[in-house]
Amino acid sequence: MKSVADLRVKLFADGADAASMIRLAANPLIRGFTTNPSLMRKAGIAGYEGFARQVLCAIRDAPVSFEVLSDDFKEMERQARKIAAWGANVYVKIPVTNTSGASSAGLVRRLSGDGLKLNVTAVMSLDQARKVNEALAGDAPAIVSIFAGRIADTGRDPAPIMSAAAEMLAPRPHIELLWASPREVLNIFQADAAGCHIITVTNDLLAKLSTVGKDLDEFSRETVRMFYEDGRESGYEL
Repeated sequence: MKSVADLRVKLFADGADAASMIRLAANPLIRGFTTNPSLMRKAGIAGYEGFARQVLCAIRDAPVSFEVLSDDFKEMERQARKIAAWGANVYVKIPVTNTSGASSAGLVRRLSGDGLKLNVTAVMSLDQARKVNEALAGDAPAIVSIFAGRIADTGRDPAPIMSAAAEMLAPRPHIELLWASPREVLNIFQADAAGCHIITVTNDLLAKLSTVGKDLDEFSRETVRMFYEDGRESGYEL
């Protein structure tokens, strides 16, 4: 099997803790960063712009994606242009639809045509990916984030969808395909095999990278040892 160092897919750290993001910027495995309002809320972020500027002050070269907050396309556009002005390495995350299911393709076309770097997010289907591909006007760098982990949560295998999306986007090299919401380390290798350019990874997944290629017999013994020691230290009796 491939080692992590041999993978073509780029690892982007996904989270909303500024200190962690800044620390990970020194990790050569991490090539970029993404966040979203849900992660920010969970992390207790009080001020969006203050958080973003703190991150961007320390991370100047790697791409960082920040998402708009509105459900109204006109207001999304205003917010997108404001966010884009925060830094040259900023990608603005635009949801593929609003909460009513209306497509954001028109907005994506305007913003991309004006040269904004976009990360079109919450994509779930090939039809959505096709519309986004058509809407990404001009040659401005862009990311299409397909939520493979959530697709898998529905009982569907996301790998064929990601492979088809990679093939669809291939003629336009300024557009990168991102495997979003991974659930396990295996997804990193699946994303690489599918031709994805990027996969987001959480701190939990990063911590598991040390197990890649591990001898399975040794892993088995370590697992047995863990169960034994936890049972012994708990003081359980039978």
